[in-house]
Amino acid sequence: MIVEDTADNRQIMRDLLSAAGYDLVEAVDGAAGVQLATTEHPDLILMDIQLPVIDGYEATRRIKADAALAHIPIIAVTSYALSGDEAKARAAGCDGYVAKPFSPRQLLAKVREFLP
Repeated sequence: MIVEDTADNRQIMRDLLSAAGYDLVEAVDGAAGVQLATTEHPDLILMDIQLPVIDGYEATRRIKADAALAHIPIIAVTSYALSGDEAKARAAGCDGYVAKPFSPRQLLAKVREFLP
């Protein structure tokens, strides 16, 4: 599952992951991401941090607080790439972290750490 508000970024991730054989669902804001996770139970979530409605930190906390969803790995995919930003994402519950701009190879390798 992709939670990303920027259409171009969603398209890049969609093209990359679809070509690698993954099926995707997408949300464009944090609240929609939480709702979609609840209904779809995805195998993995790529979570932007700068999102409308609720940010990716809060969306991650809400997903991880739900016992039915807590096992789903969440990878922060964010332009927040300063010192401490990865630790902040992990403190919110993210299991992985990829800074934007990312290379397609880097993102795919991170996804494959969690999915076959």
